[in-house]
Amino acid sequence: MKLTNKINHETQIVGILGHPIKHSYSPRMHNMTFENQNLNCIYLPFDIPASNLKDALKSLITLGIKGVNVTIPHKERIIQYLDHVSEAASSVGAVNTIVNQSGQLYGYNTDVDGIIETLLPYKNDIAKNSVTIIGAGGAARAVLYTLIRHFKVGKINIINRTEERSESLKDYFLEKMHFNNIDVYELMAKENVEVYNSSKLIINATSIGLFPNIDDTPTDLDDSFNPNQIVFDLIYNPLKTKFLKIAESKGATIINGLKMFVVQGAKSYELWTDKTMDVDKTLNELKKQF
Repeated sequence: MKLTNKINHETQIVGILGHPIKHSYSPRMHNMTFENQNLNCIYLPFDIPASNLKDALKSLITLGIKGVNVTIPHKERIIQYLDHVSEAASSVGAVNTIVNQSGQLYGYNTDVDGIIETLLPYKNDIAKNSVTIIGAGGAARAVLYTLIRHFKVGKINIINRTEERSESLKDYFLEKMHFNNIDVYELMAKENVEVYNSSKLIINATSIGLFPNIDDTPTDLDDSFNPNQIVFDLIYNPLKTKFLKIAESKGATIINGLKMFVVQGAKSYELWTDKTMDVDKTLNELKKQF
């Protein structure tokens, strides 16, 4: 029986808050799993501009919505409106999952779990090496926290459009995690090719290249890459961004964001339902939809 045929007064609602939101595959992933596990739940997308974020959370409580995922551009700002925030989310400074427990809002960061699971096979390669992160938003915060806490990297370069935001992130992790080996660069600075090339791991934590803007890339210079690198794009739609295609053409090991997306979703799913999502099965099902 299709999910929409069994919605009733007992149906539990979860969803995702973001702006824009139409690119997200989260509704497909969660609704597919609800159907597979025969749960009376539905996952809905909520396109919420930043100016309406506080009111949206009030509505979440009023309507009895069980919880939501949080995506661009709300992951950082939303913390101020929550009643409780997990240790990891507090350290990251960003929340991507909210659970509504009797009108109390609990914030978590399951992006961290997704990043750990994705990069675990490369842990020994990454440790004590130089890494470069493109972006300085909520996703970049989760990457920074994970690389410092779980992968013991040696040096981090942050490349971002606005140097002021990068400097703020640098100061935040110096204070929060006592990591003092971060350099910052503007997105199109001339020295970035050298910065990229000297990095064992490069991560795109921006939305540059996200569908439908598939011709965009943080760098179109193939000299930025070499065969000794791991290049990870958090984007999963498309599965192979222009950024990854350029890196692959130079022999780099490339990773798309689909596994991270599914693992973070599985952790959110567990927080809302106390049930386990089959990560491998979900990965295989979603790959067929691209």
